[in-house]
Amino acid sequence: MKKIVIASDSFKGSLSSLEVAASAKMGILEVLPNCEVVEVNVADGGEGTVGAIVQALQGEMIVAEVKDPLGRSIRATYGLAGKMAIIEMAAASGLPLLLEEERNPMQTSTYGTGELIMDAINRGCEHLLVGIGGSATNDAGTGMLQAMGYRFYDANDRLIAWCTGETLQHIARIDDSQVDKRVANVRFIVACDVDTPFCGPNGAAAVFAPQKGADASMVALLEEGMQSFAAVIQNKYGLDVRSIAGSGAAGGMGGAFYAFVPSTLKKGIEMVLDAIGFDGLIANADLVITGEGKIDYQTAKGKTAAGVLARAKQQNIPVVAIGGGVEWCEELDTMGFRAIYQTSEANVPLEQAMQYDYAAARVKEVVKVIVNAMK
Repeated sequence: MKKIVIASDSFKGSLSSLEVAASAKMGILEVLPNCEVVEVNVADGGEGTVGAIVQALQGEMIVAEVKDPLGRSIRATYGLAGKMAIIEMAAASGLPLLLEEERNPMQTSTYGTGELIMDAINRGCEHLLVGIGGSATNDAGTGMLQAMGYRFYDANDRLIAWCTGETLQHIARIDDSQVDKRVANVRFIVACDVDTPFCGPNGAAAVFAPQKGADASMVALLEEGMQSFAAVIQNKYGLDVRSIAGSGAAGGMGGAFYAFVPSTLKKGIEMVLDAIGFDGLIANADLVITGEGKIDYQTAKGKTAAGVLARAKQQNIPVVAIGGGVEWCEELDTMGFRAIYQTSEANVPLEQAMQYDYAAARVKEVVKVIVNAMK
């Protein structure tokens, strides 16, 4: 084998994507000292996405002062590479920004995410990649839209000054006359890994609001607000966001992107692989090694390893997956990996298996086994 590509997600809590790649590279070169080894930093749209794309594109990290989900000033970071910005909405509107007792999707807003977007536009960005996982919000993206210049009014034509989950049910009119004109010229790619509808029994409020601090009565009010706002959107723009898969992602932010700005919803890993030019990186490779901390039935649902496998299949390149832990299931058997290896030994406690030195050494040794078996 002359060229091997390593493109693994992080082993969460243990090794970063690049640390997995570095350990695997050492194993490959011990067996094939003249092999070209390509290390690719990848993520699936969640944690690590900004870093992966910024590193691949040799960009930089930008710090901006924005509002957190409760309207407090914080400093949030995003990535910048030329005229492309890479934003994780969780940096400004994420659940980890709140204390346990502060979590309440009736009161939280995505305004800070809109501020990050506008900061990027002010820096000349024309292409925005936005990951929308980990939100603390259920405001259907109205806070974000406010930061862009949208205005929302109640039935008495009073301006709603700060949009939250609670104010959704009161929105009766949308005014887009003050929206920053540059927004229409920006291309948004939105990482959306759930098919959650905007509302209904499987919608944003019913499924995810309880994880953000909502009790049963709050869920009912949020659902009422989502239904009401969906009707207002349809009246204004003729779009039924309720029918769009993923429109309920991040408390309805997926629907906001779809209805209000020029955007495309994509699987997170697809967004990342496209951004870093992955198809070109794996061209003429003899093998691709991918993986993640735990490989199980969720791997088949569009996570990093599945995305890497699909791209490699298009070029008829065999793919081997490695995972700190592997939970076998029918989905894995039918995906098409050449092989799947567990890096941690069966009798090793989880605490030890997740230690950096142990995990790195095991990745190296398992990759040596893989290469020896395939050379």
